[in-house]
Amino acid sequence: MQDRPSSGKASFFSEAEEPRHVVVFGEYELSDEPARLDFERVHRWLADSYWAAGIPAARLRRAIDHTSLVAGAYHPVDGQCGVARVVTDFTRFAYLMDVLVDPAHRGGGLGKAIVRFLLEHPRMGDIDSWTLATRDAHGLYEGFGFQREPDPGRWMVRRREG
Repeated sequence: MQDRPSSGKASFFSEAEEPRHVVVFGEYELSDEPARLDFERVHRWLADSYWAAGIPAARLRRAIDHTSLVAGAYHPVDGQCGVARVVTDFTRFAYLMDVLVDPAHRGGGLGKAIVRFLLEHPRMGDIDSWTLATRDAHGLYEGFGFQREPDPGRWMVRRREG
């Protein structure tokens, strides 16, 4: 991956002037600019996923609007072909989620490039603890230093009914 200078407006979550982060990966451009997201495409991918099956568009819009950091992968011909989100306080905790690559663009390392883009993002350098949940990609994430929770009894979950 190669860093490319980026110009941008105010940061997504602050009034401070902060340039957008853009990285080139082969023929793809990875960007943290939320305005570039193809919302309908991202909604279709997530609604078809096992972890957010059937998510209504309005709920996803609210989720994206309140996401701390979002990454999109863009192909010059096919448009958006990948996405991932992070919910974080930018200091102690980050939760990596919704990592998706369009099936036509899988197998070339794009999903790994998106994860690396977020883990190495300039705003994410002070994170003490990253977490994620996966049913089937443990090996992929272990390659980035993630490990299965050694003491799962410490973690608790509260889920919305219905």
